[in-house]
Amino acid sequence: MLVLFTDTDTDITPAEAKEFGYRLISMPYSIDGDTVYPYEDFEEFDAHAFYDKLRGGVLPNTSAISAQRYKDYFEPVFKAGDDILYVHFSRNMTATFDNMDIAVKELQEQYPDRKFYEIDTMGITICSLMAVKEIGDMYKAGKSVEEMLEWSKTEINKIACYFFADDLKFFRHSGRVSGLAGTMGTLLGIRPIIYMNEDGKMVSVGKEKGRVKAMERLINYVDELGEDVKSHRVIIGNTDSREIALEIERMLKNKYGADLRTEICDVNPTAGSHCGPNAVGVCFHAKRRTV
Repeated sequence: MLVLFTDTDTDITPAEAKEFGYRLISMPYSIDGDTVYPYEDFEEFDAHAFYDKLRGGVLPNTSAISAQRYKDYFEPVFKAGDDILYVHFSRNMTATFDNMDIAVKELQEQYPDRKFYEIDTMGITICSLMAVKEIGDMYKAGKSVEEMLEWSKTEINKIACYFFADDLKFFRHSGRVSGLAGTMGTLLGIRPIIYMNEDGKMVSVGKEKGRVKAMERLINYVDELGEDVKSHRVIIGNTDSREIALEIERMLKNKYGADLRTEICDVNPTAGSHCGPNAVGVCFHAKRRTV
């Protein structure tokens, strides 16, 4: 039997994970020295309360989980005689997967007949969520792990994700976005436009003055890059900025039709620590990730 894993940095909720058959690995964040493991230290994510803390001046930090913690997740599956497929956020954004590699190597020495597969979504938050749900659909349909791995070879880089945020200080603090130097002005209302590139890294592709222009630019990326958009989900992520997300949804449905399959989700707190409140992004099926 094949057991699916994903992690909380993909924005999936425990209810959705259960729906698609995933087991969930919690990626932590720290506030004032206290480390929090999403959906282990709390049952439901209160996005408004979390992002309000950030508005109040809190700057969270994130950290890798240990090899032992990975073993605690994976060993019961191997011990039961099952194999694992882990669909995870980008390796190029963290050192946590170095610890995972150590854990898997040790476990496969202990359980040599067991197989461990992974699919790197080359993204985070809604960019990963799209892939997680697509693979979850395949799993529910009875597709083999080989079919899922083959799908990922072409389809991962057809998942495009573009977003913007209000406050640049969180990007400065996290250091996770390349190419931001040109957008780091002090003018009120400047919003960097960021996307997930083919290497699984967040890259700035410019800036806009004002929220309306930033939203229009996201819609333009969907229009320019989109491929067979209506046959796939379009996921809109937000960091306690649901009104903006709803407006983007309205703009998309005006362009593509009321039957466009949209989903609006809260960006998880670990990833949200890097972009701060009032961020909004859109993820869609594309010809490629970049213009």
